[in-house]
Amino acid sequence: MPYIKIEVTREGVSREQKQKLIKGVTDLVTNVLNKDPQLTHVVIQEVELDDWGFAGEQVSVLREKGITADKK
Repeated sequence: MPYIKIEVTREGVSREQKQKLIKGVTDLVTNVLNKDPQLTHVVIQEVELDDWGFAGEQVSVLREKGITADKK
């Protein structure tokens, strides 16, 4: 019974985007590991920007500086 946890910053991920993540990850685990999709659990946890950091700074500070994770 696979359990997949996805953590993202709380920046407006829509219900539709979450559904696509859940479906996509479930399909990937089914295709790659041959796991039953009916037994695959996916959890999406949103983390506040102040509670996530990298490169020694909070993401909230990085966003204020214009640094994002958006694909260019």
